[in-house]
Amino acid sequence: MKKFLLATAGLLALGIATPASAADLAARPYTKAPPPMMAVIYDWSGFYMGLNGGWGQNRDCRSDVTTGVAFGCHNGSGGTAGGQLGYRWQSGAMVFGLEGQGNWADFRGNSVSLVAPALSPRSRMDAFGLFTGQVGYAWNNALLYAKGGAAVTDTNYDVLTNATGAIAATAGNNTNWGAVAGAGLEYGFAPSWSVAVEYDHIFQSARNLTFATAAGPLADSFRTGGDTDMVTARVNFRWGGPVIAKY
Repeated sequence: MKKFLLATAGLLALGIATPASAADLAARPYTKAPPPMMAVIYDWSGFYMGLNGGWGQNRDCRSDVTTGVAFGCHNGSGGTAGGQLGYRWQSGAMVFGLEGQGNWADFRGNSVSLVAPALSPRSRMDAFGLFTGQVGYAWNNALLYAKGGAAVTDTNYDVLTNATGAIAATAGNNTNWGAVAGAGLEYGFAPSWSVAVEYDHIFQSARNLTFATAAGPLADSFRTGGDTDMVTARVNFRWGGPVIAKY
């Protein structure tokens, strides 16, 4: 009987002590889950406009249409500056676009005639315009693209007298249409701003022109003209194409 009472008392003491011990345990701290990672994707979609400037070179080869006699070739080179306006849309990593570009130019050059050493054929491209489509591949804010379309140029053709530098004959300013192909690498350094380096080649076949002197037009016409190569740096401002946050 005494042993039974001692065992019962021990169980009661253990039951009283257990809740107290559990209450003394520290609560498990609560840790908030970290926010999900967010990757920012550069979107090339939207309208853009910008400025460009660089260097170009225009090829000019001349010959007499009637006799076929060649007077020689020269490269007219110099600076160019202008602006561009376009629109791009992006689908996945592919980027497509349309662009119009207009530039002032000063691609001028001359060479001594192979037939008449006292004279020098001279050319000077004053301006050009490009109307192109684009297709490119984007690595986030880096874009590699190709372009192609139509080109129009304004070029002055004349013949100089070497002794005085005076114009002996001129065909005046001539507007000519051709094709253009090019490629560029563009980098977006801010949500709406980008810079690029671009190369363009204008394909222009030579054409027959009539040259005139102070006494009147020459009897023969002359075949003149050639292609143009350009390298320009560009800066663009884009709107209508937001930066997209993707989880």
